[in-house]
Amino acid sequence: MPVIQAKSAGFCYGVRRAVELAEKTARETGGCVMMGSLIHNANVVARLEQLGARQVDSTDEVHPGDTVIIRSHGETRQVLERLEAMGARCVNATCPNVLHIQHIVSRAGQAGRMPLVIGEPHHPEVMGAASWWDGTLVFPGPEELERWLLEDPARRDLPLTAVAQTTCVRSIWESSKKILKKLCTNAELFDTICDATHRRQSEAAEIASRVDVMVVVGDRKSANTKHLTEICRELCPRVYQIEGAEELTPDLFIGCSLAGLTAGASTPAGIIKEVYTTMSEEIKNNEIKEESFEELLDKSFKTLNTGEKVTGIVTAVGPTEVQVDLGCKQAGYIAVDELSADPNVKPEDVVKVGDEIETYIIRVNDVEGYAMLSKKRLDAVKVWEDIEEARENKTTLEGKVTEENKGGIVVNVKGVRVFVPASQSGQPRGADLSEMIGQTVSLRITEVNRARRRVVGSIRAVQYEARQAAQAAIWESIEVGKHYTGTVKSMTSYGVFVDIGGVDGMVHISELSWSRIKNPAEVVSVGDTLDVYVISFDPEKHKISLGVKDRSIDPWQVFMDKYQVGDVASVRIVKLMSFGAFAEVVPGVDGLIHISQIADRRIEKPEDVLSEGQIVDAKITAIDEEKQKISLSIRALLGTSAEEDVPAEDEESVPNPIGKRQSPGAASFFEKNVIFLTSSIAFLDWP
Repeated sequence: MPVIQAKSAGFCYGVRRAVELAEKTARETGGCVMMGSLIHNANVVARLEQLGARQVDSTDEVHPGDTVIIRSHGETRQVLERLEAMGARCVNATCPNVLHIQHIVSRAGQAGRMPLVIGEPHHPEVMGAASWWDGTLVFPGPEELERWLLEDPARRDLPLTAVAQTTCVRSIWESSKKILKKLCTNAELFDTICDATHRRQSEAAEIASRVDVMVVVGDRKSANTKHLTEICRELCPRVYQIEGAEELTPDLFIGCSLAGLTAGASTPAGIIKEVYTTMSEEIKNNEIKEESFEELLDKSFKTLNTGEKVTGIVTAVGPTEVQVDLGCKQAGYIAVDELSADPNVKPEDVVKVGDEIETYIIRVNDVEGYAMLSKKRLDAVKVWEDIEEARENKTTLEGKVTEENKGGIVVNVKGVRVFVPASQSGQPRGADLSEMIGQTVSLRITEVNRARRRVVGSIRAVQYEARQAAQAAIWESIEVGKHYTGTVKSMTSYGVFVDIGGVDGMVHISELSWSRIKNPAEVVSVGDTLDVYVISFDPEKHKISLGVKDRSIDPWQVFMDKYQVGDVASVRIVKLMSFGAFAEVVPGVDGLIHISQIADRRIEKPEDVLSEGQIVDAKITAIDEEKQKISLSIRALLGTSAEEDVPAEDEESVPNPIGKRQSPGAASFFEKNVIFLTSSIAFLDWP
């Protein structure tokens, strides 16, 4: 029957630091003084005295020039000042967490606040902390704190600063906090319970809730050991606080099927180990007494054979091996390299004491009475079984790409190498497969040959099924106007194809932007993410027409809100014609600059002065709101009247917007300078 030992049992950082400082100081000085019990553990104190560190209880026993070690619980300010005055050399072994509390108390007092300590009033740590400001109040728990606050209502408005003893029971501190928050108007709260203490208490509570007997090891003067015992007694019917293995007796474990072990922060590892061993022996002896003669007889004849599968209970987890109780006379051991296929894994990450484990027998030594076991080899057999089952059931597996191989890649699936041909990698032909190394992928097993240890898989098959499912979902829910977030897959001169989740839709060039563009590459690139909406769709032909332009925006209204006749606008030349140039005033709205309005001189063709893409300033000379037409003039900004008649030879070349030619006299000035608000496709029909 196993004993569950708490991982956090034993020395905390502060105690370990204090002991190491004391040992070092004793060796260096040949003789020093411990101010009080360095830690609450008589065994440790006795060992330090053997090294030359004598314990004193008062400064009266200290001589000038002595080296004095300040205990881990800290000391009162008065004692430290007295030691300094007499010329003693102090080695401060106070726990850093305790020092933190002392500093909070001191700062609070200096700031005009009243320090409060939640803890045991006569504990050296609490007494030391309270001494750092006169008037510091100490409360053992929430009841005393609440009583003090209710005695005088004026106390509730005092500026209070509250801290907790490092080993305070969490529930006591939390209850005290609630009272301060509820009753006080100006209270600062500092949670100074040591993290190691909190972990130790939590782990002890978890173990105590599972076992029949709980043993807590620690000096009876130790506050944190006492608190551990109190916590365990709330969860376990049989809890024993002991200082050493000599206090354990067989009757403590009668009827026990599962036992737990924890220890206070001042308990050395050697004492914990001794208690663990003694507990295990006592429990085992009780189990033997309880077993029937038939059971013992069966065990004695049970034999182990190499190559067999056996099930046992983990009884100990060490850095190099795991011990397993196989229920027979031979003890089972698993070397760390036979525990897992992962060479970096730690034993405690794989198993814990009390776990039932199935293993493979590597070797049996009947002479010495042990069997060497392997979990790794049995796991490998199970993995092959899982892979074969996955192939039969077409189950999807996950693995990590470990290397690029000739003709494909290798994926590690539960320790088994799975070859994936390049054609099944899910990547485009000619892609650099080395970029997949380190990626976690989903694949389908297509071929298994256990004898040759050959496994072939396909990533593409999984991707295909996923895409089919996604397509079905899209077609099931698609509707006109619905928005999707898609990815640009490819581009043509007339538009782009966008993947909206397994289905490709087409965005025509005219739907990409309100501005006139010649090529989609002007506004998007392959791989870009686009917010698109459905314009139309045909489920039978599997075609979807998508849009990007925000239809809630009216470009003409944007123009009318921004400009009026006579305004000067910065425009972009978008198209050159024989009779003039089209210029974008705002996205989606173009105006015409007639050839006569391009320069202050006669020009043969617009490209003599302008080029597509050029940004120029132009004056708005006319707006036809009904027909949504705009006339622009660069000439008007050059000091030449825009009203000047167009030369006769130029007049003849001005087209009618409808496409018919008119005599110069029949055409009004506006008609000579007219432009339609139209899409980029409509502009292609302009002569």
